[in-house]
Amino acid sequence: MGPLIDNGKPIFLQISEQIENDIIDGAIEEETSVPSTNEFAAFHRINPATAGKGVNRLVENGILYKRRGIGMFVATGARQRLVGARTEQFRASFVGPLLDEAAKLGITPEQVADMITDASITDREASAS
Repeated sequence: MGPLIDNGKPIFLQISEQIENDIIDGAIEEETSVPSTNEFAAFHRINPATAGKGVNRLVENGILYKRRGIGMFVATGARQRLVGARTEQFRASFVGPLLDEAAKLGITPEQVADMITDASITDREASAS
């Protein structure tokens, strides 16, 4: 669990995105517990209600669930749902605009794919040296 750093984003969203990232990265596995809202609040020095709002957002989206008297747990299938949602966000935010700009410049989707492949190879070669 890292510090909250995005000053332009509400803290409760940062809390929920941090948990999402930890699930996607495998730092928090499905059917394991997550810190309580009080633990989040103490760690980040925020109001417990704010931490609770971030956690409850994930409960509402079926990513976390409550076990009465025990705590919050990551739902089975949560990682797959998160990856699917983030993939769609990535497509809408990056791929669509990329292809729109390419079309304006007369660059075909195949040429864009070649550019991405070339950039990927160049990046791998640079990191290997």
